[in-house]
Amino acid sequence: MRTQRRTAPRLVPAGEVDPAQLDRLLGSDPVAHAFVAAHVETYREGRGSRTPPVVGTAGPDGELTGACWVGTNVVPVALDAPGLDLVGGHLRRGGSRHASLFGPAELVLGLWSRVERSWPRPFDLRPVQPLLAIDRDPEPAPHPGVRVATSGDLPALLPASAAMFEEEVGYSPYTGGGRGYRDRVSALVEAGRCLVLTDDRGRVVFKADLGSVARGVAQVQGVWVDPAHRGRGLAVPCMAAAVRLARVRTPVVSLYVNDYNIRALATYRRVGFERVGTFATVLL
Repeated sequence: MRTQRRTAPRLVPAGEVDPAQLDRLLGSDPVAHAFVAAHVETYREGRGSRTPPVVGTAGPDGELTGACWVGTNVVPVALDAPGLDLVGGHLRRGGSRHASLFGPAELVLGLWSRVERSWPRPFDLRPVQPLLAIDRDPEPAPHPGVRVATSGDLPALLPASAAMFEEEVGYSPYTGGGRGYRDRVSALVEAGRCLVLTDDRGRVVFKADLGSVARGVAQVQGVWVDPAHRGRGLAVPCMAAAVRLARVRTPVVSLYVNDYNIRALATYRRVGFERVGTFATVLL
């Protein structure tokens, strides 16, 4: 009796990933996959024939079983052990030109274990980052002064954003030239996705960005309170206001935070966020 040989899983190059099958994977967990979903939508809405830099893995029947965004950041979507091997090999061949590797912790750490010997030592490794979400308006009263930033806020917003970045990541976003970072902040403001509280002199006291918006989820990033205003009870009402403003766009608001940031975790719990998963980040 002849046995049928099973075809090994294969890597699907960027440009050959079936859009409908990719959408199926992204839809399996809209909160965890918000970053990739938002960036895929941006590519599809752009002019020309650009295809998103997403590689996939396919099973014997050709069905997409996993995917990974491979751009400036590497962000896995859904990969089993053979898929991690395939994508890990692809990343090793492509070199270490990436700024970070982040996403669902099990996938990120699995990929990192497959490339760490061939990539440079990471700037930082954050293996446990609670992924939080809220799908209702917060109970704490929102701060009435938090609003959507305008272009007039940019002169004050840029140094505040840079301070947030340096505090969170450990180096200046202007390292190696800052035009890209300035353009990124400007684009968020132009899209109405930067939320701020300013004082009577126009200085930014609180800020938060809707970094990724897709599939009914707004992923918050860049949350920052001016150090001179910390300890005054602003974090909870400002975040409550930010969530309310974000929910004008999407029913679900999410974010992820370092597990050692006890104060931030306490703030998000008071606002009403609940843990829905775990992320990890490798900063390169």
